[in-house]
Amino acid sequence: MFEQFPKVRPPLPKDIQDIYASSYKLNREGKTVASWLSQKLESWLHKQVAKDVLEREIRKTTLEIGAGTLNQLQYEPEVGPYDIVEPFKELYEGSPHLKRIRNAYADMKQVPGQCKYDRITSVAAFEHICNLPEVIARCGLLLKQDGMLRVSIPNEGSLLWELGWRISTGLEFRLKYGLDYGWIMRHEHVNKASEIENQLEYFFKNVKCKIFGISKSLSFYRFYCCRYPIIERCRKFSVNH
Repeated sequence: MFEQFPKVRPPLPKDIQDIYASSYKLNREGKTVASWLSQKLESWLHKQVAKDVLEREIRKTTLEIGAGTLNQLQYEPEVGPYDIVEPFKELYEGSPHLKRIRNAYADMKQVPGQCKYDRITSVAAFEHICNLPEVIARCGLLLKQDGMLRVSIPNEGSLLWELGWRISTGLEFRLKYGLDYGWIMRHEHVNKASEIENQLEYFFKNVKCKIFGISKSLSFYRFYCCRYPIIERCRKFSVNH
């Protein structure tokens, strides 16, 4: 189940490369009609991840993977130290939430092994990670004994998800640039939802899934709460990779 990792992103055509950075930032900031509507739907992803600290505001240490523009923090109360992993510093520079960040890392490997977290979170990031098993194994080693990994993702690989982005962001992108947004989706979303679930279930004993839709095959989003990492597997994978 690891032979396909780490994955390699499909290259982008030159005409999409030229506008990629600017269009990506506009999309993440919700500055187009389609991305604004998309972010309204995506609030479900953020709320699921934040639910544990909203229901019980007790002190917890958090590590967020793929923090982006720090938009998750608008959904969460301040309950303790908050660290992030985000390779693109430009995304969170200037954010009003930056004052809440204790440590910012560019890579999971930079997080000190002695750091232990009550919760590790990720919102719409695991589908982007080429070395996903390595990251999940590292999460297992960084969690406190009673900690949890809380992950929300788009239902990549399902017909409903593809239809959703094609008639929204994809259509807007084609009308604006005359280009196929599918190139960006294939470049960015290297992992399907089912692949992410398989990896989570390999490294954790207890994995619970919640969907935004009717079933796993007919839903837009998924949320996973993972407890009790299988430490032997996490350590063995980390040593071998």
